[in-house]
Amino acid sequence: MKKVVYKNKTSCVHAGELKDLEYNGAVSPLYMSTSYAFDKVKSNLYPRYFNTPNQTALGKKISVLEKGEKALIFSSGMAAISSSLFSNLESGSHVLFQNDLYGGTSNFIKKQFPKYGIEFSFSKGLEVSDFEKEIKQNTVGIYIETPSNPLFKIINLKELSKLAKDRECWTIVDNTFASPVNQNPISFGIDMVVHSATKYLGGHSDISAGVVVSNNFFIEKIYDHAKNFGGNISEYSSWLLERSIKTLFLRVEAQNRNAMDLAKFLQKNKYVSSVYYPGLESHPDYLIAKNQMHGGFGGMLSFEMNQSINTSKFLESLKLIKPSTSLGGVESTLVIPKFTSHALLSKKERLNQGISDNLVRLSVGIEDPGDLKLDLQNSINIASNES
Repeated sequence: MKKVVYKNKTSCVHAGELKDLEYNGAVSPLYMSTSYAFDKVKSNLYPRYFNTPNQTALGKKISVLEKGEKALIFSSGMAAISSSLFSNLESGSHVLFQNDLYGGTSNFIKKQFPKYGIEFSFSKGLEVSDFEKEIKQNTVGIYIETPSNPLFKIINLKELSKLAKDRECWTIVDNTFASPVNQNPISFGIDMVVHSATKYLGGHSDISAGVVVSNNFFIEKIYDHAKNFGGNISEYSSWLLERSIKTLFLRVEAQNRNAMDLAKFLQKNKYVSSVYYPGLESHPDYLIAKNQMHGGFGGMLSFEMNQSINTSKFLESLKLIKPSTSLGGVESTLVIPKFTSHALLSKKERLNQGISDNLVRLSVGIEDPGDLKLDLQNSINIASNES
């Protein structure tokens, strides 16, 4: 019988479900046990081995959504990122990163890699030719984020994948900002996809988790290291994340619409000098984003306010939008990258990436867009002394 391939909206709800064989309940049962009989199962079940029932079910759901063969679920995004990188690198090998990375990833690279003799460098730009120039004889992998944080630059995944395969390098893409609803890097030939599942996959700002999705070959390599690092997710968090993903498609659809609406609104504001959103035709990477982001352009945008705005007063005046770290929740949140996501970088490093002190990053929620516009406009007016 031919296997049925469901649409993402359906897979969000049904992929990887655990059946309640005792009571026939409608949702996956939660198995809180950390101890299982060793003579009744095919392999020893243990949380640190990433193979307990809720961990396995969640992995199946996410691998279906990301078009991969298998997934491992971690306790945080950085646990997934660090395990994926360390398992594919060794002393003397070189890995290439894009020049504007999430601050936590950048700090991890710079602090940890030198201790293990791992070489690394950053591209000068985000064109595929920029990466090609930096590949060395000992380069084994390329790691990118697209859209990038916090300026939402887009990298051509198909071209990057081809370059990497031609040069016998593996590829990792952090797909957190796009989510599987809007982009599937594996479909473009990328080897591994990582997520901070704390963000869109969780979607309610109450779960810390990370994900890596790939084929069986890379997942086995990562598993061999990860089981020794101890970064596994708990059973309850696995169950809660599986439940959250059931509404992922609906949430991200709404966030896509709201983000586009707010981006166009902010473009017209006299106190906003720049708006960064890949769905705007004015965005330099709009055509690439249009070709590789299939569901929408994401729920994230950033904007730069001019020097006449008192940033502190702007933040204090917000009523609905929360000045809060993290992103991807149903509620709209807002941060100043120099204080949060990129606080670990020096001012010079931030400016080299185009991140000014007046840059604001907005994670758009599912609220009514009219209410969000009113909140932004009122706060801008107060911060500009126009109220």
